[in-house]
Amino acid sequence: MYRNIFVLLLGFLCQYTVAQEIPLTKAQAKAAVAEKNRSVKMAQQDVAMAKGEYNQTNAVLLPDINVSHTGMATTNPLMAFGSKLNQEILTAADFDPNRLNDPDQIEDFATILEVNQPLVNLDGIYQRKAAKQKWLATEKQLERTVDGMQLKVAKTYMELQLAHQTLHVLQTTQKVVKENEKMAQDYFNQGMLQKADVLAVSVRATEVANQVQYAKSQIANTSDLLKELMGLDQEGQVIPLDSLQAVALDSIGSFTESRADILAVKDVAAAYGYNHKADKMGFLPRLNAFGRFEMHDDQIFQADASGYLFGAQLSWNVFDGAKRIGKKQHSKAAYEKASIQYEQYVDQSRLEYQKALRAFDDAQNNVNLARLAMEQSGESLRIRTNRFKEGLEKTTDFLLAEMQYANKQLAYHRAIYGHNLAQEYLIFLTKTYTENQ
Repeated sequence: MYRNIFVLLLGFLCQYTVAQEIPLTKAQAKAAVAEKNRSVKMAQQDVAMAKGEYNQTNAVLLPDINVSHTGMATTNPLMAFGSKLNQEILTAADFDPNRLNDPDQIEDFATILEVNQPLVNLDGIYQRKAAKQKWLATEKQLERTVDGMQLKVAKTYMELQLAHQTLHVLQTTQKVVKENEKMAQDYFNQGMLQKADVLAVSVRATEVANQVQYAKSQIANTSDLLKELMGLDQEGQVIPLDSLQAVALDSIGSFTESRADILAVKDVAAAYGYNHKADKMGFLPRLNAFGRFEMHDDQIFQADASGYLFGAQLSWNVFDGAKRIGKKQHSKAAYEKASIQYEQYVDQSRLEYQKALRAFDDAQNNVNLARLAMEQSGESLRIRTNRFKEGLEKTTDFLLAEMQYANKQLAYHRAIYGHNLAQEYLIFLTKTYTENQ
């Protein structure tokens, strides 16, 4: 009976332990960014706001329609006479000077439909184009934000891989150090080692134990950061399913100006250009059509009398105190500045790509050198371990070799991490814009 209870409790414990782990591949982590990352969500709202601003410019093409129903009562001579005219109830008796000067109270309920239709507003047309370029720029910035956050998630995921690999190396080293500590104690008991040598081995064991604890904390911190970037609201630590190894791509793309962020800067410059053209078009006249339909009665929501008017207006603000001249000068300077910023951004991006390409070559070379150093230090440790067991090696030299081998293992895994990160960064720098992604 007790055995069954123990098995049942063990099963619950295993389920709880499994629930605390979140196995994840790097591809899954990057895919989650586009849906749940908060920076991406804010960038999506920037696109929505820019689209809303663009939709506001529909007013340049579409009519402005207003409907109103107004009720009023008046004894004002002019208003009373006009209200009777609108209601079509004016009689000859109403022209009596006494009634004209001192009319009785009259009620008027008017339903009015007003329509204003822009016909030719060239400045508004170019403002609309500027708003569209800004909208397109935010769409490209959104894609680049997704790419950037995916790069950050990939970097954090690889840091988690490195942290787990570091913990594995340190735990393996800890086992070896404990064995060495036991062996040193046995040699001391046999009179083959001095107390100082045993203490040196014990100090090394304590040092590795501290490193193991720090590595565990690093795993927890990196796991929490990865979940925050993914927008993952789930208890437990992320367990990377992909192993930390150097995987080089067959080919890496070259620098291109078709990158989303570069195109976004270009769109912004184009928007400034359209704003400048809009300011120049502000010197030209505007043509607008208008119409008005009115229904009047002395009873609410009635329409015994009606009338309409329509027409067109050509307006031209010939001079506004040089305000438009200054505005045109300002927009021209802003456009030229944006064009220079675009050229500068392209040049800086090209330099950044060249720098990243050289860093990737250095990272590849570093992996090879770190692997060779690890293999050499491992062979050195093997030789010194055999000599130490035979009493032919100093304890300090043996501990130094063991420490060096552990450090070279860690350096090798850090070199792999650096290689993979440099490769991810190159992919980020060479990714072209995908329209309507």
